[in-house]
Amino acid sequence: MVPPTPRTARTEFASALAQVAHERGINPEVILESIKAALTAAFRKDYPQIFNVDWTYEVEMDPISGEYKVFGGAADGKKSDVTPPGFGRIAAQTAKQVILQKIREAEKNAVLGEYEKRLKTLVTGMVLRFDGSNVIVDVGKSEAVMPVQEKVPSENYHINQRLTFYLEDIRETMKGREIIISRASKGLVEALFKREVPEVNNGSVQIKAISSPPGVDPVGSCVGQKGVRVQAVINDLSGEKVDIIQWSDDPVKFIANSLSPAQGVVVKITSTKKLIALAIVPDDQLSLAIGRDGQNVRLASKLTGYKIDVTGASQANSKTIKPTKKGKKSDDAKDPVEAQEEAITEKVAPEVSKSQEETPVAVSPDKGGS
Repeated sequence: MVPPTPRTARTEFASALAQVAHERGINPEVILESIKAALTAAFRKDYPQIFNVDWTYEVEMDPISGEYKVFGGAADGKKSDVTPPGFGRIAAQTAKQVILQKIREAEKNAVLGEYEKRLKTLVTGMVLRFDGSNVIVDVGKSEAVMPVQEKVPSENYHINQRLTFYLEDIRETMKGREIIISRASKGLVEALFKREVPEVNNGSVQIKAISSPPGVDPVGSCVGQKGVRVQAVINDLSGEKVDIIQWSDDPVKFIANSLSPAQGVVVKITSTKKLIALAIVPDDQLSLAIGRDGQNVRLASKLTGYKIDVTGASQANSKTIKPTKKGKKSDDAKDPVEAQEEAITEKVAPEVSKSQEETPVAVSPDKGGS
């Protein structure tokens, strides 16, 4: 056994160990175990003539003085001191490399532990470089990876660009454990509203269909005075537009709200099974309901989950009931709304780029508490 050094004297080794542990945020025991592993590896590499594959070896070290000895022997027998002369000088470089590697690994694990506690929150980072289709970002104490599926297609990233990201996950990859960040996650929008809107952060207003206390205006809370709150969110989303509407568990009201800014929208659910709805809009509101290139109605469909057919009021009213010569109703002699449902041709919205899209967000007030 290595004779212990009196604990009253703080040696240079102990001081260096304490300093490294403090600066790197690593447990001193981890560093000691790393040193022991390094010395064992160095002994195996540099002294093959002494190393016996049938023996087990271990290094004992005094944590105060740093003195060590290598002990080896049969697994079920007594181990003896096999430290070769000059072992420290010959093996120093090999041991140093292994020690540095172990310290880096321990340091990385400590940093990952910190970020693991912050998952599903926001982090500010700066684009460092590009690794194939992935973006490498400096997020403070570590680097993070934004894979291609977590990028927004309409955004162009460049070196030294500072952005707000969403801490999505810590995943095991071929390069070890890596921090995964996102600009495309829905969690980014929700977290931005939590940061900018106190009512969302404290739970009095929550995003999409979660109730809030009576008397709170959820849309007004998210927009803020003169739009200051939602504008802060938009800025962090690289200028992407955000529409905020009031959610309702009644699909008729929800669909009507989703077609804003169009007013006076009359909605009828034509198929609850296939989730199809007909929206009849005043003629002067038709362009607002459909939106440019059909964008508004397409986003409304995406938000509500319904396929929405939109028509003007005059077109809906033009369908009349015509009797046949025998005094019976023809196939067209149906309720005007029903006839319109069959006659309406869905206004198909052409595909548009992500840069033209908006992010629809629905918020809900509680109707008496939940």
